[in-house]
Amino acid sequence: MALKQSNMLPLGTIAPDFTLLDVIAGQHVNLQRSKSTIATVIMFICNHCPYVQHIKTTLARVAHDYQAKGIKFIAINSNDIASYPQDAPPLMKEMASESHFSFPYLFDETQEIAHAYQAACTPDFFIFDKHLKCVYRGQFDDSRPGNNIPITGKDLTRALDCLLANKTVPHEQKPSIGCNIKYR
Repeated sequence: MALKQSNMLPLGTIAPDFTLLDVIAGQHVNLQRSKSTIATVIMFICNHCPYVQHIKTTLARVAHDYQAKGIKFIAINSNDIASYPQDAPPLMKEMASESHFSFPYLFDETQEIAHAYQAACTPDFFIFDKHLKCVYRGQFDDSRPGNNIPITGKDLTRALDCLLANKTVPHEQKPSIGCNIKYR
């Protein structure tokens, strides 16, 4: 596992559109048709990454709580499944079910979407406002496997709370740290 930091997409960047297969529902999801009128969270995750495994239960709870407030969550897996078969769509669907994901889990087979978002690691989080402008990119929180810091999602939820309160999201943001995306 190669440890990698987020590339920190420039704030204000418009979210690249996509249409990708949701392995849970078996249907394609388009960003423009799925976006929220408040905020949309795009997150790059995968099955095998210990950093994703570390936060997945809290991530599922946070997503469920904020979806009830009108925030949209979309997860994308862009890993090369030839080299990492544990990230293949049937196993993505299994993980989503076991983890109680209430959001679509999309497969980026060509890796074009990961490149368009400059996604570097798993997990890698991006929040876009109602106009799909990037207002947050970075970490879920300070917790990492083995550092004994509680998993709260405080960095992500602080940004979402600002959007819900019609406040500006602070520009000081910490990059996410995790496994590198397995590009071909």
